[in-house]
Amino acid sequence: MILAFAVAPVVLITLLIGLRGVAAMRTTSDFLVASRRVSPLLNSAAVSGEYLSAASFLGVAGLVVKDGIGALWYPVGFTAGYIAMLVLVAAPMRRSGALTVPDFAEARLASPALRRVTAAVILVIGGLYLVPQFRTAGLVLSAVSNSPYWVGVVISGAGVAITLALGGMRAATYVQAFQFVLKLVLFIVPAIWLLIQVSPQTRDDALNPVEFTRFTEDTTVKFRIGTTLERDGERWEIPQGATVEFKEGTPVPEVVGEARPGGVGWARPLLDIADADHPLLSTWALTVALALGTMGLPHVIMRFHTSPDGRAARRTAAFTVGLLGIFYLFPGIYGVLGRVLVPQLYLSGDTDTAVVALPAQVDTGWAGSLFTALLTGGAFAAFLATSLGLLLVVSGAIAYDLLPGGLRRLRVTVVLAAAVVVLLALQAIRIDAGVLVTWAFTVAASTFCPLLVLGIWWSRLTVAGAMSGVLVGLFTSSSAFAGTLLGLPVTGWLAILVAQPAPWTVPLAFLTMIIVSLRGRPPSWARTAMLRLHLNEDREQTPADRLRALREGAQPSQTSRS
Repeated sequence: MILAFAVAPVVLITLLIGLRGVAAMRTTSDFLVASRRVSPLLNSAAVSGEYLSAASFLGVAGLVVKDGIGALWYPVGFTAGYIAMLVLVAAPMRRSGALTVPDFAEARLASPALRRVTAAVILVIGGLYLVPQFRTAGLVLSAVSNSPYWVGVVISGAGVAITLALGGMRAATYVQAFQFVLKLVLFIVPAIWLLIQVSPQTRDDALNPVEFTRFTEDTTVKFRIGTTLERDGERWEIPQGATVEFKEGTPVPEVVGEARPGGVGWARPLLDIADADHPLLSTWALTVALALGTMGLPHVIMRFHTSPDGRAARRTAAFTVGLLGIFYLFPGIYGVLGRVLVPQLYLSGDTDTAVVALPAQVDTGWAGSLFTALLTGGAFAAFLATSLGLLLVVSGAIAYDLLPGGLRRLRVTVVLAAAVVVLLALQAIRIDAGVLVTWAFTVAASTFCPLLVLGIWWSRLTVAGAMSGVLVGLFTSSSAFAGTLLGLPVTGWLAILVAQPAPWTVPLAFLTMIIVSLRGRPPSWARTAMLRLHLNEDREQTPADRLRALREGAQPSQTSRS
């Protein structure tokens, strides 16, 4: 029933809106940046819809259930990135005339090699970010409808691929704007309903947390992911797919390596990465990664290229901060109620499903089923909207930056890329989605953030400096996360800087770009190329326009500004 009444309408409307973009699809610019004719208000709704992924709609509340109030720093980092983007990146990127980040890199520094390297980085970021979207879609649909995990993954992949192949960025814009409004309504209304429906005792328990040590009623836990539990010094393995019944009054076992919800430190408004007991450093490290990572996310940056001019791009960023601020008022409500009503999700590693599990705990009748369906529909809107933007930049990196071709190649690439991500997601059920998403943000912060800031604001940046900095950022951030996944034996503050390396990988990438560039000499036109990014749009062609004209076989003089 959930599949029919919650997921099907969202997917169907997505496909129908996608058809609207077909008639306007004639050129590569139409496919990638919707001919640069998207108004600031529509664009900000689309940016917000694209950015509010599974990590925002479900993940923040799930992290609050598992890790505590400190998880609310995630929305702070997500939103702060748009303020930095508003000040430093939005308008100059639009004035560059580029269609993609690699397009900007080549236009600014005249280096096809740098274009290929940045395209490869996009594939890394896109893969790390896309797989968790499809994975969470499979887990959520499985949790609310008992369907197999692969059903949600395949539905998400097919819906996104068909919509993009039909309508490109124009279709994605309308879909993402619609889905932002849908997500906002389907997130806020159930939150208010939950607050009204729960008992005064539940509200008091939510505000005064105690550790989850005993089951207050007979509780059945389904382990969609295998895990290891421990109680009284005894450990036992729970296989994937197992169902365990815990009787009322039974002591709650611990998940190896994790603390129980509501325990010591749960209410502390700071994070504690890797249980290193350095909450201030942990909070700062994560906020830096999310804020600077947002400024370097390629699917977010591409959105500003759809604006008519630099002023519109800046207004889009400003509106987006306001829209995100409204949405992020509510994940904390789901998180604190989830700790009281569904703390057992911590055992199975399903805390990401706390949002959709709450209505049935409050009302077992038609109202609970209705709000479960609404939240599931909103969650699927989050998966689809974010996946549209990510799949678009991945396809653009392949079929526009690495292997330039026309519309047909872009459409085929969309379908093939979606198929590859679906196959990866089918094998990723055991992987922590939060780790992959944080890794994507950290790679973006360590590579594209320095490249964009210095490329826009420093005329002495050279090809060698940019290339070195991007590669150093990519290698160091990926190595740190690999060390975390392999269980590198480090403790204390060092464990934080390995688990979340942005505080040192981002400065290292900046320093590498600056030092290597100072040892070389920028071309004579470098200052002019940089200044062009800060001038009004009613000028001659930008370097990106001329490069694009050459690739499309046209004369530069015949190509006008988009």
